[in-house]
Amino acid sequence: MKGSIEKRGENTWRLRVDLGYNPDGTRNRPSKSITIEDKELLRTTKKLQDYLEDQLYQFKQEVLSGQYIKPSKMTFKQFVDNEWRPKYARSELARTTQKKYDDHIRTRLLPTFGKQLLGDIKPIHVVTFINSLSKSGARKDGKDKPLDSGTIEYVYRILKNILTRAVEWKFIGEHPMKDIPKPKPKDPRKKLIEQRESPQFYDENEAQQVVEALYSESRKWRLFILGSMIGGCRRGELVGLEWPSVNFDDLEIEIENNIPLTENGEAVEKGPKSIASYRVIDMPEWYMDELSLYYQEWQREKESLGTQWQGGDRQFVFHNGTGKPYYYQHPSRWWKRFCERHGIRYIKFHGLRHSMGTLLIEDEDPSNVDSLLKAIQERLGHSRKSTTEDIYVHVTKKVKKRTVGKFDKFARDKKQTPQRMK
Repeated sequence: MKGSIEKRGENTWRLRVDLGYNPDGTRNRPSKSITIEDKELLRTTKKLQDYLEDQLYQFKQEVLSGQYIKPSKMTFKQFVDNEWRPKYARSELARTTQKKYDDHIRTRLLPTFGKQLLGDIKPIHVVTFINSLSKSGARKDGKDKPLDSGTIEYVYRILKNILTRAVEWKFIGEHPMKDIPKPKPKDPRKKLIEQRESPQFYDENEAQQVVEALYSESRKWRLFILGSMIGGCRRGELVGLEWPSVNFDDLEIEIENNIPLTENGEAVEKGPKSIASYRVIDMPEWYMDELSLYYQEWQREKESLGTQWQGGDRQFVFHNGTGKPYYYQHPSRWWKRFCERHGIRYIKFHGLRHSMGTLLIEDEDPSNVDSLLKAIQERLGHSRKSTTEDIYVHVTKKVKKRTVGKFDKFARDKKQTPQRMK
């Protein structure tokens, strides 16, 4: 079976296989376009030719095995499974992002576009689909209300990513979403009302309630929850924390590992979220004293397990009882059940981490707020100070009003104060 490689553009080539003639007398010459983004490869003639020859060989095998599908006959699902996922998602997306993408592809995109031919997807199909997500009943959890605007925008991004690859790789000629704008975010006024009605953080009184209830739980879970509410640690950072990263002498915890996902029963380990997330967190002396007591319990537990210990040489601080790290979502589930048991207002686990900043700022002198935000940024591991400022804007506004309150001593008798205009 003959094959050929034809240069089509600056970094695109067409692979062609000659299968002779069709029964109607036309030539049977399946073709496939490939695009090379690697600039180093493009500059090296020998390596480039070897790569193209390898791609041609693989294309021949696809044709011979019957796996090759003409672009005009390829469905959206076939493109996702055979092209986009192995040739883009697995190399370009983080494992956690892949899982999020796959969940939305499986539950939302495939039921709508899965059986549709890739080239038949038109702008109106996409517009109709996006609009359907904002209608009641679009959620998969059974709640009779529309999807959150953030989720709709995320699904839009996934679909656009897939179709962009289809255009780049010449499976379709024109992008169906080229002129379709990104869905508008939620009305900021509605978001503000939601934050006021159910803020995703605890104030000092609520935090005291949480701490009081934690002292009726095991030391392990008490320290885990406080590690987020006081230390500002992410869930995955605590799941991945090991004893060598705990410095009892200097009252510090070093964040250098993260377990954001579990696949096939095994933890997926990666570094913290960003460079700024590699950090050393100062902890209160009382917390580190209790962590020291827990370390003694941890050692006794490991010894008692003997051959049943499954952690090997790893020393996960908050292991699942056998030495292996917890399933990544387990702490969130435990936290929700804890709130229900103790009648505590439930916030997402991530809200515990942001409660840390709220508790630090609430009683601060207004003149120190800006410098404190910088310290909170470093403690939380935010790359940009603006991220920290956006999260705590509700608290800083409240604190800064105290500055204005200092002028109250100059007010006249309130009885003489005219009623404000409404």
